[in-house]
Amino acid sequence: MEFSESLKKNEDFRTVYRKGRSCANRLFVMYVLENNSDGNRIGISVSKKIGNSVVRHHVTRLVREGYRLQEKRFNSGLDIVVVARSNAASASFREVESALLHLGRLQRILKDPGKAGSE
Repeated sequence: MEFSESLKKNEDFRTVYRKGRSCANRLFVMYVLENNSDGNRIGISVSKKIGNSVVRHHVTRLVREGYRLQEKRFNSGLDIVVVARSNAASASFREVESALLHLGRLQRILKDPGKAGSE
């Protein structure tokens, strides 16, 4: 990820959960909190309820890649936590990417929400 780094500490995740705002669709719940820096930090949470480790890592990689490809469309200075729901286990890459952009529009964190799907 060119402009973003990962959220790694449990304390950082809890802060975003507690103070951030959330939106959801059928694949993910997205929590967003401003972090007063130039870049974004993204955290991905995939519970054991989703499936075994192979499935969880697959969902994590899909989310990370979907975000990476659309990263330039997101505003800067945010902590973003994406929590996978059980439907994410069977989702395709295009569905994951579309769901992330949908949540970005709902959260109003996309730079130009009128250009959805133009790339």
